[in-house]
Amino acid sequence: MSEKQNERDVYIAIADPTRRKLLRLLADVEELPLHELTSQFQMGRTAVSKHLAILKEVGLVADRKVGRETRYRLNAAPLKEIKDWVSFYEKFWNDRIVLLKKLLEEEK
Repeated sequence: MSEKQNERDVYIAIADPTRRKLLRLLADVEELPLHELTSQFQMGRTAVSKHLAILKEVGLVADRKVGRETRYRLNAAPLKEIKDWVSFYEKFWNDRIVLLKKLLEEEK
């Protein structure tokens, strides 16, 4: 994978609502076969497979073959990068809210 593709990684992967729904479905169970995932969408197996391939490429999903069936499971570890990034801004906004409350109290 090129450096440019590495930059897009988890952020681009979760930007799509279909992929976020796939992650949510996989978070509820140990693993699911492709046909069960596909049944949750109004799109074909190929389209769901393409979304899963993007999630797999960034490490959010792992798969394994069981006979003729492919089963998918969530690997949430790459989401920590996003959690850490959001945490920075959470602190930023919390600090601003504290400051705003202080200013409002001073105006009383």
